[in-house]
Amino acid sequence: MKTALAGSGGRSRLYITSTDFRPVRGDVVKAPYMPLSQESSDLMMQRFQSGEFVLEEVQFLSALKVARMAAERRGRPQTVYMVGFDFQTSLGYASAITSDYDEATAQDRAAKIAAQEHFFLNALYVLKNSELEVVHVGGRNFSGMSAEELNARFMPAEARRAHGAHAVTVTAELTTNHFGDRHRLERMIRAAAAAGADHVKLQKRDPDSFYSAEQMASPYVSPYGKTFGEYRHALELTRDDFEFVDALCKELGVDWFASILDQKSFEFMLQFDPKIVKLPSTISEHTDYLKYVADNYRGGVVLSTGMTDTTFETWVLENFTQMETLYLMQANSAYPTPQHDCHVAVVRHYHELSLKYPKVVPAFSSHDFGWFGSALAAAAGARMIEKHVKLGNTEWAHFDAVAVDLTTPAFKEYVDKIREAEVVLGSAEKKVNESEHHKYFRPKANAS
Repeated sequence: MKTALAGSGGRSRLYITSTDFRPVRGDVVKAPYMPLSQESSDLMMQRFQSGEFVLEEVQFLSALKVARMAAERRGRPQTVYMVGFDFQTSLGYASAITSDYDEATAQDRAAKIAAQEHFFLNALYVLKNSELEVVHVGGRNFSGMSAEELNARFMPAEARRAHGAHAVTVTAELTTNHFGDRHRLERMIRAAAAAGADHVKLQKRDPDSFYSAEQMASPYVSPYGKTFGEYRHALELTRDDFEFVDALCKELGVDWFASILDQKSFEFMLQFDPKIVKLPSTISEHTDYLKYVADNYRGGVVLSTGMTDTTFETWVLENFTQMETLYLMQANSAYPTPQHDCHVAVVRHYHELSLKYPKVVPAFSSHDFGWFGSALAAAAGARMIEKHVKLGNTEWAHFDAVAVDLTTPAFKEYVDKIREAEVVLGSAEKKVNESEHHKYFRPKANAS
């Protein structure tokens, strides 16, 4: 197990071990290990029902014991979904497992895993009417839910349609083009989802701490007042607004996340349990705040690299090590970006980095006109592509020239071009396709 963790990299915040294992990050709890034998199987189930905690050879029993302890500590029922416990080695490994560190023979592994089904059924019986509900996901007679039902319950509809079909996720960057108007915000989200976006992205900042007092008091003509501060406060979404966004996105089957520009806003956004946060290139020099996020967040981080060079890249790779995923998003911060400054080839560099750093996911933020640069980014290895959007034009607001108007078919056409690029990119496996055949066949030699 220590070899496996060293090879694949630990991602957990807590490890329970009987060995001298010391993770690079995360806490460690020591517990005695109890091997399984014919004589000790009854004792194992007895321990499962008692207050004693050990690391069992049948490890899911220890995991269920931890879940039950958590339910007792929280004082409310907990549900555990058992995914991948089919007890049949013939079905192969999960796709996430790239290396096999088990030294046992295939026959020995099959025997050990098949035997564990008996203990799983025992555990289901023991846990009936307890504070822990265990739902087996699969197609067995004791399964409480199929894989399709699990996806239907927890995966948004649009994500289910895209899952497995699209390697590249498309993000509609709304910025503050909703102007704090919930009706306008809803129209933008619905239009982006209908066009095929996988994510919509917003922004969150605390104007009073992000800008100086002089900036906030400076004259600024807008429908919201006469100062820049009045304008910036009007653009910020409230907690109720974000709850509205969350509910709407779940209804539409599209995910959402936000660019978070300061620590106060970061703490505010944690209440929504975000799977992804973005740190835009605007704050690439705010390294104290960036380091705070790196040290205190474990989800996915989208980090835009506009206005930075390889020195910043090195700093990021050294500091952003604890999160689940690190999207390195090539961007040029000029609006619009000239073609000669797009440097989509940097995406290919990030793809090469991802081979060394498995957490890294190549990405691209399109500040150029149209779809061509984004299609090239997909071919270069980008797995997330972001495009600014707007909802028509107003008499007073200055929009980014590159933002795509959601009141026209332009954003759907943009998404369609990315999907077309994915199709043309195809598979890296070289093989003979069904569509090709030789026009001229070599005659077969006569058998002698």
